[in-house]
Amino acid sequence: MDKKMIDIIVPVFNEADNISLFRTAIEKTFAPLKYNYTIYFIDDGSIDESLKIIKDFSMSYNNIKYITFSRNFGKDAAIQAGLKYSKGDACIMIDADLQHPVELIPEMIHYWENGYDTIYAFRDKANEHVSFAHQMSASFFYKTLILLSDIEIENGATDYRLTDRKVIDVLNNFSENDPYFRGLTKWIGFKQKAIPYTPNKRLHGTTKYSKRALLKLALRGITSFSVKPLNIATYLGFTFSILSLLYIPYILYSLWFGHPISGWASVIATVVFFGGLQLMILGIIGLYLGKLFMNSKHRPHFIISEENAS
Repeated sequence: MDKKMIDIIVPVFNEADNISLFRTAIEKTFAPLKYNYTIYFIDDGSIDESLKIIKDFSMSYNNIKYITFSRNFGKDAAIQAGLKYSKGDACIMIDADLQHPVELIPEMIHYWENGYDTIYAFRDKANEHVSFAHQMSASFFYKTLILLSDIEIENGATDYRLTDRKVIDVLNNFSENDPYFRGLTKWIGFKQKAIPYTPNKRLHGTTKYSKRALLKLALRGITSFSVKPLNIATYLGFTFSILSLLYIPYILYSLWFGHPISGWASVIATVVFFGGLQLMILGIIGLYLGKLFMNSKHRPHFIISEENAS
């Protein structure tokens, strides 16, 4: 009986010092397992020696493939490209920096063998290997996403997951301009299993998720799966409109009894507050209009410079 094939999708952006360590770790992990595997390195516009190292490995190992982008398109675009070229019975999405422990792979495969279609990992506690400020930013990101989105995502959810072929086929049918796979995987359903893990220390390089990147990711996740921000903007508009009506009796009372209406500072503060509120609401509307605008262009989600994965 032929062994089942598992594809390993690895987005790479300036991970030259980690690629060799990653390949070795995967090789050791799969050695006792009764599965064939192929590693798909998706080079997301790296400017270091990452692509050269990957190409050298691909010439030495038949089960190493590479796809390289013409520029940096982002991690989700890299995952999308890997899913498009995947031919296995299942695929594992994992980072190249080894912070995702490869030791979880046998457990993921075990649940897959027992009927689960998607097995994903989430951090069971804060990542102690990054700064406190970054931990707080990440925590705020997940809390905001959970609060405002219409899907249930665990605090600390990651892109580290195993998906069955039928899930891959469904994901490949999506044509969103800016896919958010952490949310899409949860949204499509099927039988899912969450596994907690503790991140490993990054041996080389630095994290690619800055505070700005986390904020951008949060906005993308929220606007991809929920219109709650638009609803909140509507409720705010109604609330403050009603509250403003309460000021009318005070104005009439002052005019009737001849009391002067003073308070230049309070007027300016009120004008500035409502001006800022209006700009915020317009910004929320702009986010959704921007997504519609970008989707209407029908541009490719990524551009492949070269590959050997066909």
